[in-house]
Amino acid sequence: MSYPEFAAEDRRKNRAIARGVQKFVGVPTGGQRTSFRLAVADDAGDRELDYRLIKEVWTFHENRIAVRFAYEWHDDGGYWFRSYGNENWEFDEHGLMRLRIASINDVPIKESERKYRWPLGRRPDDHPSLSDLGL
Repeated sequence: MSYPEFAAEDRRKNRAIARGVQKFVGVPTGGQRTSFRLAVADDAGDRELDYRLIKEVWTFHENRIAVRFAYEWHDDGGYWFRSYGNENWEFDEHGLMRLRIASINDVPIKESERKYRWPLGRRPDDHPSLSDLGL
């Protein structure tokens, strides 16, 4: 697991996203959510409980990468969601991310519809990908 999306999965699951992304991203441009909140520096970690994420590289060229992702979480009321999205990343000449643009859509799901059931923490290396899961 050496692609950037796996490092992003690990950072998010460690709840370091607010600190890590703010330090890593030079120009935070938000993604639209159903609640129209900023995708980069928000309080998602406080609302999105038992969060599990899978990302896949969609394409890349020179200093740009596009990834797609889906993650499952529940709120403090026990309602489950699957959030789907795309991210575009642009890196500077030093390899640091200078731009991140994200678009995310939250879809309510039943607990029985969950596809990510590994224990909290890092996604197991042998867990099916988004494509393998038909997402």
